[in-house]
Amino acid sequence: HGLTLALFGLFVFSLLHDRFWALAGAFSGFMLVAPVLATGLYAVSRALEQEAPHGALPTMRVAIAAWWPRGAQAHRLMRFGALLALAGTGWVLTSAAFVTGFAPRAVDNPLDFVRLVVLAEHGWVFEGWVLLGGALAAPVFASSVVAIPLLLDRPVRVLEAVLTSWRVVLANPLPMALWAFLVMALTAVGIATVLVGLVPIVPWLAHASWHAYRDAVAPAD
Repeated sequence: HGLTLALFGLFVFSLLHDRFWALAGAFSGFMLVAPVLATGLYAVSRALEQEAPHGALPTMRVAIAAWWPRGAQAHRLMRFGALLALAGTGWVLTSAAFVTGFAPRAVDNPLDFVRLVVLAEHGWVFEGWVLLGGALAAPVFASSVVAIPLLLDRPVRVLEAVLTSWRVVLANPLPMALWAFLVMALTAVGIATVLVGLVPIVPWLAHASWHAYRDAVAPAD
């Protein structure tokens, strides 16, 4: 999973390396859709809980099967994944429009982004970009922090999963804020290491997300 996402990131970089205003939005928008990309790893975590006590360990088949669930569960996962993809696409477009609209000159590479956005003379372009991203990311995070594991684990509707996720955030605001910071920081480390860091970080965060769901949401029985 980590290697696949790292290779996909390199593919995106190869397409947008000369359009850094879009590349910045694409990599920051990645965090919005990451929960659904870890669906296979949630299934592995669940299988470890169920099978490890009996000595059997899950195989790759468990992760692959999670992408082809049957019946209503499949439609719910696909629907929620489409909503996250829509939010991520919206942020990429919004980010690109903001950077190109307010940067004093064209942003074509990382150095331009640092010089014209992060260190802008008027000192508000980068702050505005971060605030705009936070305004979109916060409700998406609150809606998805346990929603995908819950949809995979139980026969619940998308709205019920989203509302449960919001209740988890409202009941545990400080731990969830810390968790959001850790996700962003570790993802940033993964991107800063030329995406190599994503190889161990993606499964690490995915398994941690599953255990966060199991600790925060009462068992079905």
